[in-house]
Amino acid sequence: MGKAKLKHRWRARRSGLSDMGLLQRLSGLLRGEFLADITTLREAISALVHDGSTLAMEGFTHLIPSAAGHEIIRQRRTDLTLIRMTPDIIYDQMIGMGCATRLVFSWGGNPGVGSLHRFRDAIQNSWPIPLEIEEHSHADMAARYQAGASGLPFAILRGYVGSDIPKYNRSISSVACPFTGEVLTATRALTPDVAIIHAQKADRKGNVLIQGITGIQKEAVLASKRAIVTVEEIVDTLDAPINTCVIPSWVVTYVSEVPGGAHPSYTYGYYQRDNAFCKAWDGISRDREIFLQWMREHILETEDFAGFRCRLAQGTTVNNG
Repeated sequence: MGKAKLKHRWRARRSGLSDMGLLQRLSGLLRGEFLADITTLREAISALVHDGSTLAMEGFTHLIPSAAGHEIIRQRRTDLTLIRMTPDIIYDQMIGMGCATRLVFSWGGNPGVGSLHRFRDAIQNSWPIPLEIEEHSHADMAARYQAGASGLPFAILRGYVGSDIPKYNRSISSVACPFTGEVLTATRALTPDVAIIHAQKADRKGNVLIQGITGIQKEAVLASKRAIVTVEEIVDTLDAPINTCVIPSWVVTYVSEVPGGAHPSYTYGYYQRDNAFCKAWDGISRDREIFLQWMREHILETEDFAGFRCRLAQGTTVNNG
């Protein structure tokens, strides 16, 4: 890696580190090592997620970073721009608690159940605060992440033929191919302030192992200025099987061990999707007061995700319909 790029990586990831952390990181850089910091989720969120930040919290079908979303809610972050290809329950919770003023996405819903009622209420009634939305297609969002990960200003794709979306989205334009003259869609690269993902394992240097459906997590991390990864466990060695995805420590800022941190989604090899919770959420989220009471009891009044899981296991006192 050249000196200029190395300095860029150093500047991009130094924010939020303690003096000792800075010294350790600098020492590692001088040795050619790039180590992520292993810390608590509370400390990681406090260091990197600030009011007004742009966050990409990705995970497709499984490995959805729910624990991180809960911690952002506990720390009462506001004015966030949330990016996600398929926003579901965790973004519904964050929107309903007033964390977000803008959402960039391609599809939203409670998978297999129906609408996101807090998302819908924010759009239709500006409750609890107005929410601006920026819609894209799935292919477009994936291309935007890839462009950001590649250090490019925009992505090119064939898409939106016959669609009105480009009329209302300033991040979508067109460009003529310099070789054929064909007019193609150009879409602005995604470069979030922070990417947050969940994974199965990390080793003690901060290298991260993802198994199963990988979605767009890798590209989201590479496109972002900084990254937080929650994992089921921290191990001495990853012992990564062939053809699995390993995200190297030098693109990860913080790693936090949070068992069960993807609930109610599943983590391949660890636990199944909690379909009962997803169904119950439909009733909890329909009514504002029931939603707020549930969030107070299960998230705001618990210390961390382990506390949330204990409270959930005890059973809710809120009528969830």
